[in-house]
Amino acid sequence: MRFAEDGRKYAPELYRISLFVMTQSTSFTNLAQQISVWAADLGFAQVGICDTDLRVQKEPLQTWLDSGYHGDMNWLTENLDKRLHPERLVEGAVRSISVRMNYLPGDTRHIQVLKNPTKAYVSRYALGRDYHKLMRKRLAQLADKIRVAAEPLMPVNQRPFVDSAPVLERPLAVKAGLGWAGKHTLVINREAGSWFFLGEILTNVPLPTNDTVAADLCGECSACLKVCPTDAFPRPYELDARRCISYLTIEHKGSIPEEFRTAIGNRVFGCDDCQAICPWNKFAHFTQEDDFKPRHGLADSDLLTLFQWDEQTFLRNTEGSAIRRIGYERWLRNLAVGLGNAPSAPSVIAVLEQRRDAATPLVREHIEWALQQQKNPQLRRQRKLPRRNQE
Repeated sequence: MRFAEDGRKYAPELYRISLFVMTQSTSFTNLAQQISVWAADLGFAQVGICDTDLRVQKEPLQTWLDSGYHGDMNWLTENLDKRLHPERLVEGAVRSISVRMNYLPGDTRHIQVLKNPTKAYVSRYALGRDYHKLMRKRLAQLADKIRVAAEPLMPVNQRPFVDSAPVLERPLAVKAGLGWAGKHTLVINREAGSWFFLGEILTNVPLPTNDTVAADLCGECSACLKVCPTDAFPRPYELDARRCISYLTIEHKGSIPEEFRTAIGNRVFGCDDCQAICPWNKFAHFTQEDDFKPRHGLADSDLLTLFQWDEQTFLRNTEGSAIRRIGYERWLRNLAVGLGNAPSAPSVIAVLEQRRDAATPLVREHIEWALQQQKNPQLRRQRKLPRRNQE
């Protein structure tokens, strides 16, 4: 009888607790739905929510690092605990709100530019303003809206990220339902291809998570692996950054190994080959953001014109651009390689010789190589390295 009496005594309190939990759960569900609306209003093409359990990534990440595939990017070996445990990066984080934003400008004729050896090919993501700033601002606005809505329910701790901290953004994006990891290691969405940026908000708000993970639809296709000029994929779903043109022209600070120079062709900042050939990118959507549209003619500039920029012109024309991060010296280094691969011409030789004496040792080395190529056209040209045996 005593237990029955205690049950009747506490029943109202238990009911109130149950009602609170149900109300809170409904509130978080409604908030998740509202986040999708806010994200669309802020220009994001898609948003997904997932938990932050990334333990399954530990072994493949460590194997990749142990193979040395990260090259000089030693920062990738740091803060591994935070990469694998986002709650150690943002205290109490239990969810990642992942977003994507389309960046491909319309009608940049990227294939035509790539095939014209007198033109400078700049990766399509870098033709406009630096995406970090725009996306970080939009994510901060989204985070503010979430905080205001969630604070009546609980104390909120969260932080937005755009490729700027030890965050495994691609596994989180896949887990959140934004697409699958393709054989070229980029995230592919069946309705939008892969020409998009990723960002995320790590939050302690226990939002309902995505319950559908995209199937891997790469199938038997290996077009991205075969097209890579420098054979940077040891096997499907694995990239050796040391051979990747994007790494060599952007992240790598030293001399570009000679074995890759002719294969780099006219790509002076990044490379899009593995995306350009992907059949899923026939579904890609052009960006609606003016900030991502080409500036200063960089979508269709001559190698020789860019090589003749002085440092002030470079700084002025790359203000607010992702290109500026490599600095003027590496910009000239990359352009010298491009000119070495251009058709032999007296005008090219003259400009290379004019710049040689005043160049830094790094740039001078690449100018010397370019001059050798220009003056001995019979040496050329291995446009694509042969593929190694793949597992």
